[in-house]
Amino acid sequence: VGAMAAMGPLPAMGALPPLPTLGVPGVPELKPLTRYEAMRLGPGWSHSCHAMLYAPNPGMLFGRIPLRYAVLMQMRFDGLLGFPGGFVDRRYWSLEDGLNRVLGLGLGCVRLTEADYLCSHLTEGPHRVVAHFYARQLTLEELHTIEISAVHSRDHGMEVMGMVRVPLYTQKDRMGGLPNFLANSFVGTAKFQLLFALKILNMVPEEKLAEAVAATQKPKKAAIDHSGGAG
Repeated sequence: VGAMAAMGPLPAMGALPPLPTLGVPGVPELKPLTRYEAMRLGPGWSHSCHAMLYAPNPGMLFGRIPLRYAVLMQMRFDGLLGFPGGFVDRRYWSLEDGLNRVLGLGLGCVRLTEADYLCSHLTEGPHRVVAHFYARQLTLEELHTIEISAVHSRDHGMEVMGMVRVPLYTQKDRMGGLPNFLANSFVGTAKFQLLFALKILNMVPEEKLAEAVAATQKPKKAAIDHSGGAG
């Protein structure tokens, strides 16, 4: 089931509604635009395409914490977390063809289509970049196959240091799980795209996302020295 199927069919070209905003306190909003608007931008704009692959996960952590979904991200060569994908040269590739070319280097066994398109946003900063985001729901078995295939892809151990699953739960200490994960460093729009997808695909309630983001903004407690000795 593609991501757009979860959102309903696209309306006619002349009646495209505005995309929803993220609306999570503490996360700066990016300017949304439709795919049609993005394709009409001039040659001074660069286009990046990234994909979130996910699957319903009925598992329970420690036998009591529902996992809900398995969501894949990557640890990059620069130590930042991101989604599979990269820049697409619109002179030679369609968005999907360019995305699939990059996915083949990092994952090896998945192809996305326009039906998997989720959203586009203008990025902040000195560079004029449109970030296109895709999402594909798979079975847990299909997702695991991709994880195995990624180890044998060309970019593994070079540009991609490994696949990781996003913990979508929050433990009783209000930091374990998603809050701690969000405290990591993300590349570009990856953190925004993760939260945006989790919200509009109804994978995590909006109030839980807000709580997880807020938890990362609180000052951390100083570590306690249990050695008992004086320096």
